[in-house]
Amino acid sequence: MARIRKGDLVEVIAGNDRGKRGRVLRMIPDRDRILVEGVNVRWKHMRKSQKTPQGGRIQRELPIHRSNVMFYDEASGTRSRLGSGVVEGKKTRILRKGGTPVGAAPAAAAGKEKKASGKRAAKKPAAAKES
Repeated sequence: MARIRKGDLVEVIAGNDRGKRGRVLRMIPDRDRILVEGVNVRWKHMRKSQKTPQGGRIQRELPIHRSNVMFYDEASGTRSRLGSGVVEGKKTRILRKGGTPVGAAPAAAAGKEKKASGKRAAKKPAAAKES
């Protein structure tokens, strides 16, 4: 189970951008790298082409190693390591500090049931007719 995922808020713990926070834009698992929004921004010199008719210099975010970031919990305002555990019969990610599940649904949304769609909706048994 991946500990840090696309869309998570992370904080950089090592390197030139130490202390910066940003969302994970992309994961590169075969190289153990993560692309984080606003982190490791470098100048790229672009040659004139059909794709970039103007050419020139543009700023791009480059990936950093996943060991240099740590999950940041917005609710508690702290960074924490992640573990896994079973909550309500589902395997989920859990903060090592505090033990709360990551992305826990609010109490109001927890009571809602999902509507069955596709093949499952068609397989529901029909209500018995009373004569």
